[in-house]
Amino acid sequence: MTTTPTPYEIALIPGDGIGPELVDSAVQVLEAAAGPDIALRFTTEDAGADTYRRTGSALSDETFARLSGYAGILKGPVGLPEVRKPDGTEGGLLGGILRGGLDTYVNERPMTLLPGIDRPLRGTAPIDYVIVRENTEGLYLARGLGVGNDHACTDQLLMTRPGVERVVRYAFELARTRDGAPADGVRRVTCVDKSNVLRTFAFFRQIFDEIGEQYPDIERDYRYADAAGHDLVANPSHFDVLVMENFLGDILSDVGAATIGGLGMCPAGNIGDGTAYFEPIHGSAPTIAGRDLANPTSQILAAAMLADRIGAAGLAQRVRAAVRAAYEGGHIRILPTGSPEAGTAAATRAIIDALGD
Repeated sequence: MTTTPTPYEIALIPGDGIGPELVDSAVQVLEAAAGPDIALRFTTEDAGADTYRRTGSALSDETFARLSGYAGILKGPVGLPEVRKPDGTEGGLLGGILRGGLDTYVNERPMTLLPGIDRPLRGTAPIDYVIVRENTEGLYLARGLGVGNDHACTDQLLMTRPGVERVVRYAFELARTRDGAPADGVRRVTCVDKSNVLRTFAFFRQIFDEIGEQYPDIERDYRYADAAGHDLVANPSHFDVLVMENFLGDILSDVGAATIGGLGMCPAGNIGDGTAYFEPIHGSAPTIAGRDLANPTSQILAAAMLADRIGAAGLAQRVRAAVRAAYEGGHIRILPTGSPEAGTAAATRAIIDALGD
C-alpha cells in the first residue's frame, strides 16, 4: 500500500550576501534527508537589503501577511552595509520586523562543539548548551526609538512581567528535554543578568526565581553577565540552558560561538507560540559572497531546528547526524578564517554523502 507523504510548506528568505548560497545548501540537505515519507514544498519570499534597495521596504506588508501561513520559515542572513535608511541605520535588516511582528519571543541558540573541530580551548570537556535569549523586549526594544542630540543620547531598556515569564518558562521546559550539563549531567537553567546594578535585571531575576520554583527537578543557577562571559570560556561544560535579556544574549552567544569553531557553526530559532523562523546567528558577509567560501553548517543546522519545529523529528535527527559524521570523519575542515577548506559546495556535498552512512 502506497502512503501519501506528509506535505510541509516552507518559506525561504534567501537574504543578502552569502545568504542565498547558504539557503541553497540547506535546501539540498533537507531534500536529500527527507525520504519518501516527507514532501517539502519551498516558496521563496522577497525580503532583505536588496528588497529595500529595489522597493524602499525590507519586507512588504503582503509578504509579511503570508509568512504566518507556512509550516516553517528558513531565513538566510540579511543586510548590506551600503544599503541605509535616511537616518543612517541599515535598511535591509529584518530582526525588528519579524521578531516583534511575529511575536517570536524566544531566540534559541544551541552551542555544541562537534568532533573534528579544532578546539579553541584547552581541555577535552564537551561543550553542549543552549542560550535562550529574550527576543522582543530588553534594550533592543528601543530599536529606532532612541532620543538624543549632539550632547547626549538615551535608549530605554524595558522588561515586562509577561515577557520575562514566558521566556523563562520556555528555558525551564527546554531543560526538561535535555540530558543536562556535560560536566555533571545536571539539568540546570542559568539566569544571566546584572541584578547587582540595574533594577530591570533584579526584576528579571525575581521572576526567574518565581518560575523556577515550579520546576523542582531543574537546578537554578546564577551568573552576572560579566562572570558568564568568563565562565563560557573557562568552564563551558558546566552549562545546560542559559536564559537572559535580549542584548546580553546577542553578545554572549558570540562568545560561545568562538569556543565551538566560530559563528559559522551556530544556528538560531526565533520561536513564538505560533510562527517560528530559523537562521544562522551571523551576518551576510558580502565580501565573500559568491566565492564558495562560506561555511554552510549554521544554515543547515538551522534547517534541522526547523524540522524539529514542524514535527519532522526524524528529518532533524538525520540532518544533525550527517553534519556530525561529516566533521567527525574529517570530510569538512574549517580554516582559521572560518571557511571550509574545500569550499561551501564541497562541505554541503560532504554532509549529503554522510546521510548514507
